[in-house]
Amino acid sequence: MTKIKKAIFWDRDGVINKVIIRNDRLSSPWTMEEFVFESRAKGILQESKRLGFLNIIFTNQPDIKRGFMKKELMEKMNRRVLSTLAVDAIKFCPHDDSDNCLCRKPKPGMILEAANEWAIDLKSSYVIGDSHKDIEAGKSAGCKTILIRRNYNKDFKDSDFLINDIKEAVEIIKKHE
Repeated sequence: MTKIKKAIFWDRDGVINKVIIRNDRLSSPWTMEEFVFESRAKGILQESKRLGFLNIIFTNQPDIKRGFMKKELMEKMNRRVLSTLAVDAIKFCPHDDSDNCLCRKPKPGMILEAANEWAIDLKSSYVIGDSHKDIEAGKSAGCKTILIRRNYNKDFKDSDFLINDIKEAVEIIKKHE
């Protein structure tokens, strides 16, 4: 009998690492120096692994297409994540809105691709993010959704759960398992 795999799909910028504010707008890090993990990320990801979840990061990275960041730098950031945190896989979309690809959130393409690769039961899985795009992708894929409240998303409330800090995510998951 095959054991059901369940996953937590983590947004990257603003959840796993600190978001950058550039010209009064949210931005991804463009340098390794800007790529700083959130202080609780390492422990929370380890705890979710102990609960039996795969940890998969899924992230829009349009700055690659826009020319602000090279794909090689993104791959270097991914290597840092994989060597430092309890992460099983990273999915990223290098496209911009105009590309109309299937992987760019709010479309669920990255989640569906990972589910296919890892044989993940999406109904037993969660999406944790800080934007409506994360939550919409999770809902479209059939996952439960957790929104981390930030000053830049306070008007969005359409997730299954709202939290103030990443540490609350694992507590919610424990209660609903």
